[in-house]
Amino acid sequence: MFPLKKGKYSRQAHVALPENAYEEEHGRRGFYGRSAHLYHAHPPTGWVRFEGKLRPHCFDLNRLEPSDLASPRGMPLPFLGNRDVTLSVSRRSEPMPFYYRNADGDELYFVHRGEGAIETDFGPLTFERGDYIVLPRAVTYRVLPSTRDNFFLIVQSAAEFNPPEKGLIGQHALYDPAVIETPEPAPRLDDNREWEVWIKAEDEISKVVYPFNPMDVVGWKGDLTAWKLNVRDIRPVMSHRAHLPPSAHTTFATEGAVICTFLPRPLEQDPDALRVPFFHRNTDYDEFLFYHDGDFFSKDNIKPGMATLHPRGIHHGPHPKALAGQSRKTHTDETAVMLDGLNPIHVLPAGEQVEWKDYWASWMTPAGADATR
Repeated sequence: MFPLKKGKYSRQAHVALPENAYEEEHGRRGFYGRSAHLYHAHPPTGWVRFEGKLRPHCFDLNRLEPSDLASPRGMPLPFLGNRDVTLSVSRRSEPMPFYYRNADGDELYFVHRGEGAIETDFGPLTFERGDYIVLPRAVTYRVLPSTRDNFFLIVQSAAEFNPPEKGLIGQHALYDPAVIETPEPAPRLDDNREWEVWIKAEDEISKVVYPFNPMDVVGWKGDLTAWKLNVRDIRPVMSHRAHLPPSAHTTFATEGAVICTFLPRPLEQDPDALRVPFFHRNTDYDEFLFYHDGDFFSKDNIKPGMATLHPRGIHHGPHPKALAGQSRKTHTDETAVMLDGLNPIHVLPAGEQVEWKDYWASWMTPAGADATR
């Protein structure tokens, strides 16, 4: 069916909006399904108060202190989650004195800060700032940081992490499969001491003790392994004439979530095109965004290490200052990790402790300020 058109509207989404109108995208299945564009006389985020539990959230994850910050035998700290994904922060400052195996889900590590190596069944993988590390369910591993000040964002998923379908843009777009790194076996065969393997199953830890180092794999083959990708090897797709939806920046997909990476890039050159994220209400997904690096010009008072959660049903989009100043911007200088969750994402106690409770008011324009486009 061709899209219906009524009243004042733009012929092309996100381009040449009607005068004094604010465009909102109302879509299904995130940015993958059917959609409508509504043209409002006021910004959809022009609220004055919230009542009830549903509201936008912002967290300063720099304030989280997981137990692995102070103790080598500590663990990451979960702060958000649902039945598909759990998001945690690890700030491990010393190497694990044990091996770990997660039988509850696949894990995706994002290295916000730190350097070192992760030993896995398949061999070691070095890590550095900006690395994504995929650890399939039940892989045995040990994190060995070589720095003290480390920060990992960890996503545990009930389903596997896979590269996105790239369709018309081809297999070498976004990131060429050749940039993916996989481990070489490095068996530890002369380590004659006891080692514990901590196994997490149904959120409980059990321990298996071996009289030798379990990293004794001398070779492997197959299409299931640990692997890594650094953000510097991701080359974002761009359009100089229209603002692309977040789905164009997909890095991983699971059955319950989509993970996207926003990176520095030139902004749209067409003078009529939006240069900031368009207003939208998440209809079928909750949207989590972790701010890694740069100048987050579409939001005020956001620093690296902070994160936002916008639940389905509530609008979000650029702050008034970003909307007003978009014509002066020629590029975006920010790196961020987005996760769209298929099922509602809940704030866990650790998240509540570091939440900026008045984040919802950050869209409100101070009296006398210019909020025009």
